[in-house]
Amino acid sequence: MIMTLEQLKTEAKRELCVDILPFWINKMTDPRGGYYGRIDGHGRLDADAPKGLILNARILWTFSQACRLLGNKEYFEAATRAKDYILEHFIDREFGGAYWSVDAEGRPLDTKKQFYAIAFAVYGLAEFHRATSDPKALETAKELYSSIEEHSLDAAKGGYVEACTREWGTIEDMRLSDKDENFAKTMNTHLHILEAYTGLYRVWKDEGLHSQLSNLIRIFLDKIIQPDGHLGLFFDENWTLHGVMQSFGHDIETSWLLVEAAEVLCESEDPMDRLLYLECLGASHELAAAATEGLTSEGMTYEYDPASGYRKDDRDWWVQAEAVVGYLNRWQLAGEQADLDRAFAQWNYIKAQMIAPDGEWYWGRRANGSVNLDDDRAGFWKCPYHNGRMCMEIINRIR
Repeated sequence: MIMTLEQLKTEAKRELCVDILPFWINKMTDPRGGYYGRIDGHGRLDADAPKGLILNARILWTFSQACRLLGNKEYFEAATRAKDYILEHFIDREFGGAYWSVDAEGRPLDTKKQFYAIAFAVYGLAEFHRATSDPKALETAKELYSSIEEHSLDAAKGGYVEACTREWGTIEDMRLSDKDENFAKTMNTHLHILEAYTGLYRVWKDEGLHSQLSNLIRIFLDKIIQPDGHLGLFFDENWTLHGVMQSFGHDIETSWLLVEAAEVLCESEDPMDRLLYLECLGASHELAAAATEGLTSEGMTYEYDPASGYRKDDRDWWVQAEAVVGYLNRWQLAGEQADLDRAFAQWNYIKAQMIAPDGEWYWGRRANGSVNLDDDRAGFWKCPYHNGRMCMEIINRIR
């Protein structure tokens, strides 16, 4: 059966409203406040797991956009619950910024300032304000934006450093996770500061923010995107690239987030922004082409290191979701049927392989096709943001 755009939209809306969002409301709502920190890969609740800022900020963003898009009161209540918990438990009222994590009772646990996580708080709070016009959410988003600009921005060499101590001092281990390299600047943090600033600029047309969003786009075009079309992942303070690992999911995700950022920037009606947008269109095409090197008939693989030959062929949930949006975006920009076919094929793969029968998506599939039950169904990194956002991007884009 040949899929149509209308069918894709109908199925995406059903997946969002029947499978993904109810899972987080019914299974992750913590009666102590906010949301539980973890459900493991087998679907077992860990009620005493720590709660991460990334998880809570992504829940906030997802339900805020769902509330704005679909007008559902239950989604508004879920978003408000996430917003209230972040404001009460994650915001550092002594030194500013936001904690990396709190314990199950909401007490500060890891108090370092990881700018990737703070950016997600900006992203979620700005989207909540967009949906509700809540002034406190916007005020806090602005304050967190200021903390990024004050403590993370490298004014001399450009870009943003990874992390600080609670008191904004230097920190030896700046890694986002155990899987990452310990370098001062990374593609991943810049990507999510980019989307946070894009979301904030939508609701706050500040000249300084406009300048910094433009500078971020310029950093991607001039420093992070490599000559082969792939993203560089790890850089030192001087923007020297370390390693040549290719992350196919980040390539395809950036291909559409970069265009989105340039589109929002163009709301200022500055003709220079239009030129930057046109430059982003070319970069987006190259990124999507590079990501296609990781695409197979059974989903998109994770990463490849051409220097060592190492390849991770797992199909993680977020990579599959971003591929649907990325190829749909490329089709809308360039009109090539092959890209629409790729988006349809990715969605069919997700339906067959990613969706868990009792709600949400599995972490992914191993290279041999088996379900990955070792990693969480919901947790520090496993959130409703990539798959929920995919569904809402489909709904928004197919009119």
